[in-house]
Amino acid sequence: MAARQLNPAQLAAVHHLDGPCLVIAGAGSGKTSVITQKIARLLQAGYAAKNIGAITFTNKAAQEMRERATHLIGARAAKDLVISTFHSLGVRILRAEGPRVGLKEQFSILDSDDVLNVLKDAGGTTDMGQARHWQWTISLWKNQGYNAQDALKVAKDDDERAAAIVMERYQDRLSAYGAVDFDDLISLPLRLFASDAEARGKWQDTLRYLLVDEYQDTNSVQYELVKQLVGERAMFTAVGDDDQSIYGWRGATIENLKRLPQDFPQLKVIPLEQNYRSTSAILRAANNVIAVNPKIYEKKLWSEFGEGDPVALLEADGEEHEAERAVARINALRSEGKAPNYADFAILYRANHQARVFEKALRRAEIPYKVSGGQSFFDKAEIKDLCGWLRLLVNQDDDPAFLRAVTTPKRGIGHTTLGGLSEFSGKWKCSMFEALFAETLHTVLPRRAVDQLHEFGRTINELEFRCRTTFGAEDARVLLMDWLKDIGYEQHLLDSEENEKVGAARWSNVLDFVDWVSRRCGGQITQDGGATVEAEKQSVLQVAQTISVILSLAERGEEQDQVTLTTLHASKGLEWPHVFLAGVNEGLLPFKAEDEDMTPQRLEEERRLMYVGITRARTTLAVSTLRRRKKNRETVMGIPSRFIAEMRLHESQTKEDPREKLKKLREQMAAKAAVTAAAQSKAD
Repeated sequence: MAARQLNPAQLAAVHHLDGPCLVIAGAGSGKTSVITQKIARLLQAGYAAKNIGAITFTNKAAQEMRERATHLIGARAAKDLVISTFHSLGVRILRAEGPRVGLKEQFSILDSDDVLNVLKDAGGTTDMGQARHWQWTISLWKNQGYNAQDALKVAKDDDERAAAIVMERYQDRLSAYGAVDFDDLISLPLRLFASDAEARGKWQDTLRYLLVDEYQDTNSVQYELVKQLVGERAMFTAVGDDDQSIYGWRGATIENLKRLPQDFPQLKVIPLEQNYRSTSAILRAANNVIAVNPKIYEKKLWSEFGEGDPVALLEADGEEHEAERAVARINALRSEGKAPNYADFAILYRANHQARVFEKALRRAEIPYKVSGGQSFFDKAEIKDLCGWLRLLVNQDDDPAFLRAVTTPKRGIGHTTLGGLSEFSGKWKCSMFEALFAETLHTVLPRRAVDQLHEFGRTINELEFRCRTTFGAEDARVLLMDWLKDIGYEQHLLDSEENEKVGAARWSNVLDFVDWVSRRCGGQITQDGGATVEAEKQSVLQVAQTISVILSLAERGEEQDQVTLTTLHASKGLEWPHVFLAGVNEGLLPFKAEDEDMTPQRLEEERRLMYVGITRARTTLAVSTLRRRKKNRETVMGIPSRFIAEMRLHESQTKEDPREKLKKLREQMAAKAAVTAAAQSKAD
């Protein structure tokens, strides 16, 4: 959107540079254009590109913002902009200031599965469910700015007190490993800035103007970090929408939007209400639903796209019938010429389990589809374990891979030993794997610990040699199965799960991985269409080297012509011409667990989720409700969601928007004037 095409509200947001600004950006209101245009305006006003920071929540959003900024201001200027996620900015700060918070320069960042392994060790349990509960609880505490001592003070019951004790042990282990988790990437910079005026001043001078996208999704720690970065100058623009705050369950708080005018009394609030995405019929349904919620900032979406098709309300006898109706709607719209591509369609639902029946119906109809946001094969913990070992064979400087391999399965090397090794490697500026062979390691670790580390090092070196010299499918399969037997990985999986069936299913995934690697070693590669082609045989090490490349290419692969299946949460920020909103029933949307009390705050967030779903649609929207639905192993009567009544679909869909009426009147007057002019010209 070029500068001359910005509407008055967008222009006001772009040109306000005299103090803090809050842009209330309704769905589809062109907020990314405002942010990129404001970057250009800041450059015109004399800001250096390196002093402008733009923060968003996903790598994809940050990449899109950088691409649009590059197109607008040129590659040279865009190169110096600080455009990142909160977590990427945290990494940048900690890489520069690590020693101030007790981190070595090349600290490790543990992923979710690494964290679970450390938590199981800290809590002295093999129960994965218990470890996940601790992980979730500790993450929420960190996002509220609590350390272990704070958590113990606010713990409400014995379970939370136990989690706080585990949290303290967990943090001790992270410190010993020289590692951080994802939550630390925000909390540690905040702690640094709150206590170190020199570091705070340095980064305030570096980021002299800050733009923060999706402000309604910030948690308490992110809010405080922004406050520390903008300081008393308060030169920032926050862009958000209180009607799209849907992540309270992971620590985000809508209260941050209420706090801004309190913390910054000079705050300028600018609402963006013109929608550039949806028809009036769709927006009217969205406005009606969200109007039931209490408002922080008033706004009402409108567009110039005309009335459009009425929002369709569909009733289905059950889940299978609902999926059949979705398929029929896709086929009907395509046959009518309203949707040339399958990629024009999305089926949205509240919970992941709802996808299965739609997948089955789409496969039966031979309609291509993708499940967005689902867990990929390589995201499974057991596959990440094995990839950690293989990554270490390829790159022995990979400290996170080393930590994963040396602790999975356990081999008597504990956090005290790894803490000493990490400190030693940091001192001598080498990787942890390289450090374990140092002649002077025995000066900081007991002989028994050194012997255990040497044994692990020999295991890795021997495995690397075998993987480098083993080619062909059968030999690769034998090598991999021998390796898994030697490290006792099958027993490790069975011991890690309370349920034997879950452990067996995870082992089945491991066997699938072995088969996949072996086939590639044998030169058998399956293409996207399912055909197998012959290629040159590779060593196991060569396949290990290509795993990360294969995943990277898959992530960057071209978009295919497929129907999208995704949850409402994962759909935020996306849009499609045709949307099918499934399972809009009480208990599903709004979602209510069996033993849950539906508080007013929870209901308001569920209503915002409905609003997000409605506003994903550009041209047509179908809302589906079930007469009967499955609940656990029973079939129960389906109650239409209260949100359907709130959409007020019974109101006349042909009621003309005043703006449309004015537009038509102008067109009629212009046409009449043209006829009069033509007649006059003919008379002359």
